[in-house]
Amino acid sequence: MRCPFCAAEETKVVDSRLAADGYQIRRRRECTSCKERFTTFESAELVVPYVIKNNGNRVPFDANKLRVSLSRALEKRPVSADDLEKAISKIIIQLQSTGEREVPSKLVGSLAMDALKQLDKVAYIRFASVYLSFDDIEEFTKEIEKLRE
Repeated sequence: MRCPFCAAEETKVVDSRLAADGYQIRRRRECTSCKERFTTFESAELVVPYVIKNNGNRVPFDANKLRVSLSRALEKRPVSADDLEKAISKIIIQLQSTGEREVPSKLVGSLAMDALKQLDKVAYIRFASVYLSFDDIEEFTKEIEKLRE
């Protein structure tokens, strides 16, 4: 790897550690020419699949759209931004690990619901009410009863 300070091609790794819950490796490197140190991160490059919408359209997966949806459900709930980001990362990893080039939007919604169920039950019900298109109070009640089981 080239040194970002002097552009020399030779650098050596002086320290390696796991980062991002084990999904990345953080490496401290030292340039053999100028002796400057810098940090690099290494992670597997997995392709996030396209999402097949209910109308048949295929769109690139949009992590920001997922973030906005989950944030809306978690609004004014005691869940940290860090926990939200971990949940989003987990969903992305689950999508990547399918090995598919395209996944149905229902899978993304299902993974989002599972993540919210773990994070906050109230946020889960909020999200479910929109995602599952609740029409009346009975549907809310049924979903709440499922949570209690």
